[in-house]
Amino acid sequence: SQLQQWIPLRARPAALNLLLLAAPATAFLHWRGGDPLLVFVFAAVAIIPLAGILGEATEALAERTGPTLGGLLNATMGNATEFIIAFFALRAGHIEVVKASLSGSIIGNLLLVLGLALVVGGWGRDRQKFSTAIAGTNTTMLFIAVVALVMPAVFDLVVHGDLKEHGQPLQTLSLAASAVLILVYAISFIFVLRTHRGLFTPASSSHEDKASAGSAVSVRASLVTLTVATTAIAWLSEMLVASLEPVSKSLHMTELFIGVIVVAIVGNAAEHSTAVIMARQNKMDLAMTIAIGSSTQIALFVAPLLVFASSLMGKPMSLVFNPLEIAAIIVSVLVVDMIASDGETNWFEGVQLLAVYALLGVAFYFVPG
Repeated sequence: SQLQQWIPLRARPAALNLLLLAAPATAFLHWRGGDPLLVFVFAAVAIIPLAGILGEATEALAERTGPTLGGLLNATMGNATEFIIAFFALRAGHIEVVKASLSGSIIGNLLLVLGLALVVGGWGRDRQKFSTAIAGTNTTMLFIAVVALVMPAVFDLVVHGDLKEHGQPLQTLSLAASAVLILVYAISFIFVLRTHRGLFTPASSSHEDKASAGSAVSVRASLVTLTVATTAIAWLSEMLVASLEPVSKSLHMTELFIGVIVVAIVGNAAEHSTAVIMARQNKMDLAMTIAIGSSTQIALFVAPLLVFASSLMGKPMSLVFNPLEIAAIIVSVLVVDMIASDGETNWFEGVQLLAVYALLGVAFYFVPG
C-alpha cells in the first residue's frame, strides 16, 4: 500500500477495451498506404488502452515481487508508454518532438489530469483532503527537476548568448544533470519505503482492494501481458511517429504543439481516466499521486534516461528546452504547489488548473514553426 501511494497507478476502465479495435485498423491503413492523418489517429487511439494494460500488468507483477523490487519495477515501467513513443521519435530524429512530449507530459499531468480529477471529485463535496507529505515530496522533487531543466538553458545563454545548443560542453552538462536526477529519484525510494514509511501510510486502507486484485494475477500471466503490451505499443508508436511530419503539415500545426499537447495526452490517457475515477471515489491521495507522481517520474527518470539513450544512439539530446516549455513547467509546478500546500482541494481549484492548461495550450499553438 505504501508503494502504491508513491508510484503512479494505472487502472483501465472496461470501456477502453473497445479502443483496442483501433490497432488492427492502424495496421490495415499502414499496409494499404492510407492517409497519414488516419494512421496517426488510429495509432493514438489504440495506444490508450494498451497503456492501461501495461500499467495493470506492471502493478500485478510489483505486488508479487515485494516493495523494493516492486518499486524499481514501477519506476522503470510506470511511464513506459511515454518512453517508447519518445524513443521512436528520437530514433527518427524528432528531437524537438521528444522534448515537447516530455514537457507536455509534465504539464498535462499537473494541470489537465489533476484539474479534471479535482473538478469531478470535488463536484457535490465541500472539500476533499489528502496527505500533504505525498504531495509535498513530489512537488519538491519537481522543483529539483526544474533546476536541472533551467541550468543548461542558462549556461547556453550566459556562455553563447542564445539557445542553439553549442557542442559537447552542453551535452556533458546535460548528462551530468541527468545522472543527478536519476540518483535523487533512486534515493527517494529509500526515503519513502524505508526511513520515512510512516509519512506515506495514512490512506493505505483505500488501496487494499487494488492490492488484493493485483495479487490474484500470476507472475507468468503478468510477464506475458507486459511483453505483449510493450511490443504492441512499440509497433504502434513507430507508425505514430512516422506520420508525425505529414500530419503536422496537413493540420497546420507545429511539431512543438503536437508534442506538447497531442502526443502527451495520448501517452497519459490511461492516467487521465484513473485519476478522475479515484477522485470521484474520494481517494484523493491516490488521485494526487497519479497526477503529481507521474510528472515527477517523467522529469526525474524518463527525461534523463532519454538523454543517455540519445547519446548511445548517436543523436544526442540535451536538456535545453524551448523557453516557453521551461516557463510552462515552472508555472505548472508553482500553481500545483499552491493548491496542494493546505492538504485539501475543491472543484473550483480544478477549474483554475484547467484554465492555466488552456492558456498554455493556446500559447503553444501560436508559436511559429
